[in-house]
Amino acid sequence: MTPIERARPEDAGEILTLQRAAYVVEAQLYGDPFIAPLVESLEGLRGAIASATVLKTVESGRIVGSVRGRLGERSGLIGRLVVAPDRQGQGLGTALMKAVEGELSPQVEAFDLFTGHLSEGNLRLYRRLGYRETRRERVHEHLTMVHMRKPA
Repeated sequence: MTPIERARPEDAGEILTLQRAAYVVEAQLYGDPFIAPLVESLEGLRGAIASATVLKTVESGRIVGSVRGRLGERSGLIGRLVVAPDRQGQGLGTALMKAVEGELSPQVEAFDLFTGHLSEGNLRLYRRLGYRETRRERVHEHLTMVHMRKPA
């Protein structure tokens, strides 16, 4: 398995490029080219690396996956799971999720995340990892966020 390690500030540009490549399919699915992962700035990502747990996985010198986690009041908030389009379906997303949960688990009671209602692959992955839907939130005419939780 590809090693997973903490991202560094100098990884921000490559992670942002990967994020855009991974989320373009989501943007097409929802008909919205302005979803947050696609419009995030380089400085915003650098800030996340400095203030949160941002993990990456590298193959042959190329970042092929990343995930973010940060501490909430009593839960770990997980987001921006991205895997290079040519590496999807090969276990990297699962490995990244388990790694970020492992980083946060000593400090939290549960893990929280959300994804769009049409993102069936994401929903399948999260359910397989033990996440259960807690609520739905309609944020736009075309988008309902599915909030999910898993005990730590």
